[in-house]
Amino acid sequence: MHVTPTAWLITLAVTIAILAFDLIIIGRRPHEPSMRECSIAISIYVGLAIAFGFGVWAVSGPRYAGEFFAGWLTEYSLSIDNLFIFVIIMSNLRVPRKYQQYALMFGIVLALLFRAIFIALGAAAIERFSWVFFVFGAFLIWTAWKLFMDYLHPEDDDEKTENFAMRWVKRTFPSTEEYHGTRLTIVEQGKRLITPMFFVIVALGSTDLLFALDSIPAIYGLTQEPYLVFTANVFALMGLRQLYFLIGGLLQRLVYLSVGLSFILAFIGVKLVLHALHEYHLDDAWGINVDVPIWLSLTVIIATLTVTTVASLIKSRHDLQKEKAYQQPKQ
Repeated sequence: MHVTPTAWLITLAVTIAILAFDLIIIGRRPHEPSMRECSIAISIYVGLAIAFGFGVWAVSGPRYAGEFFAGWLTEYSLSIDNLFIFVIIMSNLRVPRKYQQYALMFGIVLALLFRAIFIALGAAAIERFSWVFFVFGAFLIWTAWKLFMDYLHPEDDDEKTENFAMRWVKRTFPSTEEYHGTRLTIVEQGKRLITPMFFVIVALGSTDLLFALDSIPAIYGLTQEPYLVFTANVFALMGLRQLYFLIGGLLQRLVYLSVGLSFILAFIGVKLVLHALHEYHLDDAWGINVDVPIWLSLTVIIATLTVTTVASLIKSRHDLQKEKAYQQPKQ
C-alpha cells in the first residue's frame, strides 16, 4: 500500500484539528453531554470510519480495506474494554460529572500520543527484524491469558486505579483535596498545589500507556501498514468519551467482553507466530502456507464480538430477572 507524504500530512492535520476543536469547546464549557449529543457524535465517527474503510477499498483494494476494518474493530473493542477502567478511575477519584468529559479528552490525546510513538517504533522494528513477530505473538498470547485470569479473579478497584505513577505523584507533590474546575494546579498561601484533576490525568495517562502496549502489537498482527494502524487507532479513539457517557450503564452488562477479547488477542498472537514462521520459510517443511488470510481474521473478530455481546446481554438479563425474583416478597 503506497501512502504519499501528502496523505499523511492531511490525516495528521485533520486529526489535530478535531482534537484542538474538542479541547477548546470542552475547555470553555465543561459539561455532561446529553444522550442526543453522544448519539450524534458516535454516529458521525462510526460513519466516517466506515466511509474511510470503503475509501481504502476504492483506492487500494479489498485486502487493505479488510485490514483496516479488522484493525478498527479490534481497537474499538479494546477501547470499550478500557472504559471499564476509566469508569473506576472517575468513581474512585470522585470526578464531578461535568468535568469528566474534560478529563477523558486529555486521556484520549495522551492515548493517541503514546500509540503514535509505539506505531512508529513497531513499524521500524518490523521493517528491520522479522523475529519481532515472534515477540509480538508471544506477548499477545500472554496478555490474552492475563486478561482471562483477570476475568476469573477480578482485582480490587483500588488496585486498578493505583499504579506506580499515581503513587509517585502523591508522594512527591503537595496537593489539595478539592476540585477547582478543570485546573490542574492552584496557588494557596503562596504555595503551588496540584488538584485532584491532575491525579485524574496521571491515572488516565499511565493507564493509556499500558493499553498501548497491548493494542499496538494486536493491530500489527492484522496489518503491517503503519498508515492503517494509525488511522484505525484514531477512529477507535474518536468518540470514545461520548461512548463513555452513552453506554456507562451498559458496560456493566458486557460481562463476557474480557473473555471475547482474550480469545481475539490469543488468535492474533497465534497468527503473528504463524506469520513469523512463514517469513522465515519454516512452514515449507509442512508443505502448506500457514499465513492466516485477512478475511479469516475479520470473520473471527466479528463472530467473536457478536457471540460475546449476545451472550453478555442474555446473562445480564437472566441475572436481573433472578435478582428481581429474589427481592419479591414471599406469599
